[in-house]
Amino acid sequence: MNTSSLTILVLFYSRHGSTQKMAEFIAQGIESVPRCDARLRTVPAVSTTVEAVESDIPTDGAPYVELADLKECAGLALGSPTRFGNMAAAMKYFLDGTAADWLSGTLTGKPASVFTSTGSLHGGQESTLLTMMLPLLHHGMLLVGLPYGQPELMTTTTGGSPYGATHWSGLDGKNPVSDDSRKLAIALGKRLAETALKLHRTT
Repeated sequence: MNTSSLTILVLFYSRHGSTQKMAEFIAQGIESVPRCDARLRTVPAVSTTVEAVESDIPTDGAPYVELADLKECAGLALGSPTRFGNMAAAMKYFLDGTAADWLSGTLTGKPASVFTSTGSLHGGQESTLLTMMLPLLHHGMLLVGLPYGQPELMTTTTGGSPYGATHWSGLDGKNPVSDDSRKLAIALGKRLAETALKLHRTT
């Protein structure tokens, strides 16, 4: 049995920092599991102005994802703010460029989870999670959600779903992550890592 650490990719897009904060809590949950390491990565912004380009290296925060990160990961947590009940264009743009990995089965059989933050409490949290699941299913990934054995799912008033971790950031993006949302994000990261570990042991 291989005893080396497993890398779990936490891939997110964050415009104002709320989704990034959720990514950090998910990474905390991943790293609470022995032999599991979180690798935080982001994607460049996209623009309706064709000439606009992003620097090759982000000015701060997580590095940009590379396709090699998909090959090297044992699991994936995918996060995006909601855009009209859907994932942000930047994340969709990256996923649209993974056709070669889809054909080769790079992600097939690996566990995945999803997370989001929204400006309004009922602004598409669950539909955004569902839209992020669809390309992961096409990639042959095994989706991991949050079971109702997690007590915060029954008490939260600020986000959280059996489909994944969520956060209500408010219209100005300044709402802090609530204690319930924080616990659910950590729990999701932990469950994802534990699942990756179990699957790794059976291969």
